[in-house]
Amino acid sequence: MAQPNLFSAFLRCKPVTEFVGGGGEGAALSRRIGLFQLTMLGVGATIGTGIFVALTTAVPEAGPAVSLSFVLAGITAALTALCYAELASAVPAAGSSYSYAYATLGELAAFLIGACLLLEYGVSASAIAVGWGQYLNELFALTVGWQMPTALANPPGAGGIVNVPAAVLVGLCTILLLRGARESTTANAVLVVAKLAVLALFVVIALAHFRAANFHPFAPKGLAGIGSAASSIFFSYIGIDAVSTAGEEVDDPRRTLPRAIILSLLIVTGAYILVAVAAIGAQPWTAFAGQEAGLAVILHTLTGAAWPAVLLSLGAIASIFSVTLVVLYGQTRILYAMSRDGLLPAFFRRIDPVSHVPRQNTLVVAAAVALLAALVPLDVLVNLTSMGTLIAFATVSIGVMILRRTRPDLPRGYRVPLYPALPIASALFCLYLIAGLPADTYALFALWLAGAAAIYLGYSVHRSHLARPAG
Repeated sequence: MAQPNLFSAFLRCKPVTEFVGGGGEGAALSRRIGLFQLTMLGVGATIGTGIFVALTTAVPEAGPAVSLSFVLAGITAALTALCYAELASAVPAAGSSYSYAYATLGELAAFLIGACLLLEYGVSASAIAVGWGQYLNELFALTVGWQMPTALANPPGAGGIVNVPAAVLVGLCTILLLRGARESTTANAVLVVAKLAVLALFVVIALAHFRAANFHPFAPKGLAGIGSAASSIFFSYIGIDAVSTAGEEVDDPRRTLPRAIILSLLIVTGAYILVAVAAIGAQPWTAFAGQEAGLAVILHTLTGAAWPAVLLSLGAIASIFSVTLVVLYGQTRILYAMSRDGLLPAFFRRIDPVSHVPRQNTLVVAAAVALLAALVPLDVLVNLTSMGTLIAFATVSIGVMILRRTRPDLPRGYRVPLYPALPIASALFCLYLIAGLPADTYALFALWLAGAAAIYLGYSVHRSHLARPAG
């Protein structure tokens, strides 16, 4: 059989009916996740480093106006969430933005979006795990008066040599993931409820010590600072995408997926803004720079007692655990979807017959994330994750408009309001935040995409299931 035209191969789309049918080779994922668990999956993947750790980098960038940075990031996420809700209800498949791009933009675009997602999830998990050691050390200091050596508790670039707690965290999450999706999401739901309760405690105590003077000057770094902080913290909204990676493991996905996406975003954005305002009201913005375990330190300073900071540290430890768990889960499902379509080796789509999870896939992901978390500086990870997240979000916004034109007849459990203005606004907001990222992030991201394109041209384009003859 003659080789297919390369350009036409780039543009070939996977039929939506194949996604909805959940087709593929070998054992399939099983539908065991309900609305509450799925909503908590989104909240669990989102509330974590963005509020417990990244405040110490975002506040110095924007000053008290960081609250507006969270609003700006939240608006962008809200616009995108509505687009995700429509596509998730129309294409309830594992793979998230990768699957949506495959149905609308073609195979090459889908593969590159998949690469963005793998970057987004893998690097995000690493960035999140990096902060775990800070709160462990704060907890140890408050309870037993001992701390791990800086060389073993921090990554290179932050005074450390190897971040041992980060690697341990990834290992613990891996053990839980290998037990099964239902077990993992149930454990995550418990952790999410605990961390929301701890954040509520922080807000109550911090607001009791609120000083309006801490908000003057409000925007010392100007609009540029607000935009820059919004760009860097946007990675913490990865939970929107994480919800849609569970498309093939959700009961009644056409209804459950859009509801969980919107509910999780409302919970997350409200929590972020409340915590940011309370934190700055309790502590001058200039004190945040370089402050490890910032929220726990604020509580300890305000109350003079150890117990609130102990609770906050426990909440942060649980929070970062749950985010790492969900983000690792999401990355394994992206790899599963790409492998099932023939774009990656079959190794990644093999399902364990007992636990119904991609076991080998999970082990490979865990090993890669543990190495990144232990050895790579946090600031590099955060900006790379924001880039991958924003590219994926912009793709979903564009995908809504394409699918409306190409498959207007497709059943949808939810439809984006104010169409097409809302998807266009979502894509433009994403581009605005991308523009705020530093130049070195662009260079590293370009290298990543170049590597992904080389893999696609050398392997995937010839082994894609869409390259097989019909019949």
